[in-house]
Amino acid sequence: MSEPDRLHRCFPERLERRHPRPVPRCRVAWLAALPLLSGCSDLQVGSPHSLWLLWLVPLLLVFFVYAFRTKTRLLERFASPEMLRRLTAGFSRSRQYLKAALVLLGVLACVVALAEPRFGFTWEEVKRQGVDIVVALDVSDSMLVEDAESGGKLSRLERARREITDLLRLLEGDRIGLVAFAGTAFVECPLTLDYGAAELFLGAIDTDLIPVKGTDLAGAIRTSLAAFEGASNASQAIILITDGEDHSGEALKAAEEAKAKGVRIFTIGIGRDEGAPIPDPNGGFRRDRRGEIVLSKLDEPTLQKIALETGGSYVRSVTGDVDLEQIYTAGIKATLQDQELGSKRRQRWEERFQWPLAVALLALMLEPLISERRRKGDDSDA
Repeated sequence: MSEPDRLHRCFPERLERRHPRPVPRCRVAWLAALPLLSGCSDLQVGSPHSLWLLWLVPLLLVFFVYAFRTKTRLLERFASPEMLRRLTAGFSRSRQYLKAALVLLGVLACVVALAEPRFGFTWEEVKRQGVDIVVALDVSDSMLVEDAESGGKLSRLERARREITDLLRLLEGDRIGLVAFAGTAFVECPLTLDYGAAELFLGAIDTDLIPVKGTDLAGAIRTSLAAFEGASNASQAIILITDGEDHSGEALKAAEEAKAKGVRIFTIGIGRDEGAPIPDPNGGFRRDRRGEIVLSKLDEPTLQKIALETGGSYVRSVTGDVDLEQIYTAGIKATLQDQELGSKRRQRWEERFQWPLAVALLALMLEPLISERRRKGDDSDA
């Protein structure tokens, strides 16, 4: 079973509810090219959206027909039929048709070349090497505080999503999983090489995902460790993204367990030291039993100790969305060794755009060389 199918089978309701399958936008373009593709099971098009340009061919045909007819009507108004035959005696109508046909052929071949046709393929063995990464994302209510950028319009959770999205675009061969945690933790997305599926699961993460309130950093670390079990012998790393307010008090003990298993923890702190009020879903801000507004503050010392215990590193999230990139390139890839995560056979298609491109160049270069005047002894229709 393929990786996307496995993920969809594990969490069908969440994926269908949050992200319904879109209708392909290039379907009409494929219909336009259906006559070209019928019967060609070994033909693939690399850029199907370019097939929309095929509509230029019938439009040009209509233009040429209109131009020829308009030219004929104007000439008939200018001179009598006898005079018209004398004036056009040196011109060949068939040559004019040939020049128009060459233009149409050139445009058609250009569009086909732009579509990147691929015909024929070979099988090749591809080895996948990388590391296993689990991103543990804090979804507690404190992550709703809007202090993740200057101006106070971006919440900590939204900032974290941006960071992870940037990371997914950097990965090449590494497997990634997602763990969501608040007062408890669970695996949102198992380890996968399908970064598109991981991004879908990321979009489903919100603060209402876990009913148990709080921030259990120890539970997040242990759940992340469980996600690695039985996965592979690859190097393993946990990226912990949180505001650092640990309510369990066992985060350092869980970090020691990760160290014993050879798993490094890299931490990212989101928020400000001075803190900010937590928004209340009912309006206003959350208050404690004494009626005072609760402030959520970034606890950097805890995150620094977790990273130091396991040989990882701590990064403070700042405006610019480069924090996870720094951890991935300078931390994970620089300190952990890539391991083979398996191999698979894939088709390698042969690019054939050169053929229609050659036809297009030949037709468009030949068209201006053909004269509309008839040759001596040519009795074709004028």
